[in-house]
Amino acid sequence: MGQQRAGRLVVGITDHMIPPPDLEAAVLDGVAEVDFFDCRREEDLDPDRLARLDALLVWSTRIGPATVERLKRCRIVVRFGVGYDRVDVAALEAAGIPFCNNPDYGTEEVADHAVAMILSLQRRLWEHDARARGYTTTWQANTLTPLHRSGAATVGVVGVGRIGTAVVNRLKGFGHRILGYDPFQPAGHEKAVGYRRVRRLEELLAESDIVTFHCPLNGETRGLLNEATLAAMKPGAILVNTARGELFAGLDPLEAALRSGRLAAVGTDVLPVEPPAPHPLLDAWRVREDWLTGRLVVTPHNAFHSDQAAVEMRRNAAETVRLFLEDGVLRNRITA
Repeated sequence: MGQQRAGRLVVGITDHMIPPPDLEAAVLDGVAEVDFFDCRREEDLDPDRLARLDALLVWSTRIGPATVERLKRCRIVVRFGVGYDRVDVAALEAAGIPFCNNPDYGTEEVADHAVAMILSLQRRLWEHDARARGYTTTWQANTLTPLHRSGAATVGVVGVGRIGTAVVNRLKGFGHRILGYDPFQPAGHEKAVGYRRVRRLEELLAESDIVTFHCPLNGETRGLLNEATLAAMKPGAILVNTARGELFAGLDPLEAALRSGRLAAVGTDVLPVEPPAPHPLLDAWRVREDWLTGRLVVTPHNAFHSDQAAVEMRRNAAETVRLFLEDGVLRNRITA
């Protein structure tokens, strides 16, 4: 797979969620060969193999200036996923190499995951389940409170792009009052989709019983979920994050907000460090400490995944490469 035939283009794949890259090879068949590096650390990427690439597909490996400098022939870099904080887009741009991400997969899965967390935490399902294990002489009398119906709850959606819009569409059927904050959506977007637009994040936080985050990671959103932001949320609110772990300004503010009761519950698919480093909050979660029972739900950064989405992700990314190599068309280009 790593040997180039005369006249053939070569597409490198740094790493892969589920190897081997047979599906990508099938999409690129007749256009290019695939060179699978199988490296998750940037420093392990072979410079000679990088130098002969015509295109590069990236999963989790960081692509920094040193790697960009070694891409002597590369004409395009494409990330399998949506986020690209581990790719130095500015360095690629300076080298004249266009970069594209892959936003056209997993929308339904992330939206479903977020809504599942919202409804389950709102209904306190995990807490009921955990506490019911200890009920013996009583049963139905152990209903937890407060416990509000959907029609009495306000959900704030931070970031109303593809996934945020899909979340709004799903929640409307449950009767929630929906607020949306997204300064990048055009005027009237809220009318077309069906939510009330707020101009300031602070307004959404103060009014929402549940806040779900669907914004990209950038200089403005990194560390957004800090002590001040959590303090601005409505007392007893629920927080859901299926976006990026680096939105959290560490886990200390989150632990403090849960311990104080400022936050009733948190559901997150992402963490600041993955796999997670030891932290008192996660230690309490792991051993099911009583104060946190059912109030912190963590899934291992797989909200995007379904059998269908995994195929869609791989095919779309490879097709973006093929489209450019064959027709010179840049799909989903990202600039610095």
